[in-house]
Amino acid sequence: MLAIRDTGARGRGVFALRRFARGELIERTPVIVLADGDRWQLNLTVLKNYMFGWGPDYQQAAIALGYGSIFNHSYTPNVVWELELEERMIRFIAWRDVECGDEITINYNFYPDDTRPLWFETV
Repeated sequence: MLAIRDTGARGRGVFALRRFARGELIERTPVIVLADGDRWQLNLTVLKNYMFGWGPDYQQAAIALGYGSIFNHSYTPNVVWELELEERMIRFIAWRDVECGDEITINYNFYPDDTRPLWFETV
């Protein structure tokens, strides 16, 4: 259903191998919830780019397993995510129709229409 491919300017990306309709589940993946001390240590490494806000107030962090931490950022994403805190899972859901061959993108600011600047220069 999904494949990792080179995007060129943005490095690796995840691409749809079939069509997904708006609202359809694209991936449900477990996460590793980080202890507070681990989060700050990982902020000093490349792994800081792969963490998701976690917890009811997003003050914790987690790393999604599966494809979740590899989805690239877009200010016009085709996928949104929902946290399943008790199950320690993240669900990635099509925000709009995704065609076969489309890159799967999420907004790293969580909300699909949030255009606040990120911690890196976007391509």
